[in-house]
Amino acid sequence: MKPRAALLRTRIDSPIGPLTLIADAAGLAGVYFEGHSKGGPPAHARDGESAVFDTARRQLDAYFAGRRTTFDIPLAPHGTAFQSHVWGLLQRVPFGATTTYGALAEEMGRPSAVRAVAGAVARNPVSIVIPCHRVIGADGRLTGFAGGLERKERLLALEQGGALAL
Repeated sequence: MKPRAALLRTRIDSPIGPLTLIADAAGLAGVYFEGHSKGGPPAHARDGESAVFDTARRQLDAYFAGRRTTFDIPLAPHGTAFQSHVWGLLQRVPFGATTTYGALAEEMGRPSAVRAVAGAVARNPVSIVIPCHRVIGADGRLTGFAGGLERKERLLALEQGGALAL
């Protein structure tokens, strides 16, 4: 059995509620909302500080203030090869744009894998930074989001030209 990587955790305030950041030696491994509906932060993470947390704090603050449209934080999300592929596609969805689960499946060359893509999007551990909030339903409606639809709506509104204050 492979030993668990040492994970650190810290909490930060944000305009959409407290966020728990998770990091390992390779980078940011998680951004979780309070009440995160898909599991939440790993239980074995311990409180601590990391240079990755400092970078994430600054970049998330700038994002919420409407001054940042991309992130360049070293990322280390833990997932399957399929999930990692989907999360990579999510990072290519431009700020202020949206896509659908079907479009992501098409982009992967697997148009019938819409449900699997939706499952991978739902398990994205690095919310906001890997922008799963930019995925909407084929009919244009907001669909599931681990942080809740209200947060998803606020993030999309932010990306349409606003800022979110604490």
